[in-house]
Amino acid sequence: MSRLIIKNAAELVTCKGGPKHGKNMSEIGRIHDGCVVVEDGIIADVGTTDEVLSKYDTDDCMVIDASGRAVLPGLIDSHTHLIFGGYRADEFSWRMRGDTYMSIMERGGGITSSVRATRNTSLDEFVETGKKRLDKFMAMGVTTVEGKSGYGLDHDTEIRQLEAMKKLDEIHPVDVVPTFLGPHSVLPEYKGKEEEFIDYMIEVMKCAADNKLAEFADIFCEKNVFTVEQSRRFLTEAKKLGLNLKIHADEMVQLGGTELAVELGCMSADHLLQASDRGIEMLSESATIATLLPATAFCLKEEFARGRYMIDSGCAVALATDFNPGSCFTNSMPLVIALAALHMNMSIEEIVTALTINAAAALGRDSKIGSIEKGKKADIIILEYPSIHFLPYHAGVNIVEAVIKNGEIVRSNQ
Repeated sequence: MSRLIIKNAAELVTCKGGPKHGKNMSEIGRIHDGCVVVEDGIIADVGTTDEVLSKYDTDDCMVIDASGRAVLPGLIDSHTHLIFGGYRADEFSWRMRGDTYMSIMERGGGITSSVRATRNTSLDEFVETGKKRLDKFMAMGVTTVEGKSGYGLDHDTEIRQLEAMKKLDEIHPVDVVPTFLGPHSVLPEYKGKEEEFIDYMIEVMKCAADNKLAEFADIFCEKNVFTVEQSRRFLTEAKKLGLNLKIHADEMVQLGGTELAVELGCMSADHLLQASDRGIEMLSESATIATLLPATAFCLKEEFARGRYMIDSGCAVALATDFNPGSCFTNSMPLVIALAALHMNMSIEEIVTALTINAAAALGRDSKIGSIEKGKKADIIILEYPSIHFLPYHAGVNIVEAVIKNGEIVRSNQ
């Protein structure tokens, strides 16, 4: 049996007991002078250093002295578009001069531009760039990433994106959770024939489900993309195939995607910049996680989602990067933390909850990851400072010193 002990943590944050709604998001389980015991990749004991070490012989195990450092669960990025081809740096400059995201999309840019590049990218190229991207996630303390397809919009490319994520999950320390997002956009040739495109994507989704290439299905429910009724039809078929559900909801226009997410029992409703008061009330009474993406609002120069209002209303809020080639080309967790604190009025306790146990719940994995408690996978990060308060205070700077995945040190930034 292999054993790892992390002792003398100035602040050990457990985040146990989730997912957490409303005011409970502030209850993060701080232990001063904390200690964690890991056996064969699984957390075996948690408590104060004196309490835990009185029960273990440290002679034949690896010991990490976390004096003067904070220890917390590995971060979880529950909404990314990890695998794609090409870049859209010019579009960022267009937006800075005042062009809207939707206007760029309507003239052949946006997702359509990424589709052309992605279709011309091989599986090996996807895997190679994916490894580099996951390395950067991992350096910032991320131990689990959700990745969406959606830049192929045809059978072969959508499946190739999912196959790349499956391969990355096998070869990289970071866990990759695959989502089929075939209905991500409507190509020009399908304008006015959206129902036909939904039928096509349902057939592609069946292939993905049959080959166990996806755990989730997602759709972009938005004005001029897919309606609430089209989204309901697609997600209902996904549920029949045994896939869990997510939805891009109420990002640009208040369309009713939030309400649909609750109606269908989606594990998460994402974006939510324009979510209605009624939709937020419904979220607060449901198990659906409100996944907010502040870096996207920042990059698009949009108003931020009402995170403070959602938490005060009793919702379970998660945070994620939305890393993608167009609207949000950043995988910076430090940026997400700073924006959530400074522009969404979330406390650091709420932010940590949103990036750990609630993000795990958005992926249906809160029974295995997202907190430091007995029986869970030992996905743990160590900060170079003694408190989580340094996460927003050292604004936009990565302060993760070490990353432990399944009980193994996979990254040290010392």
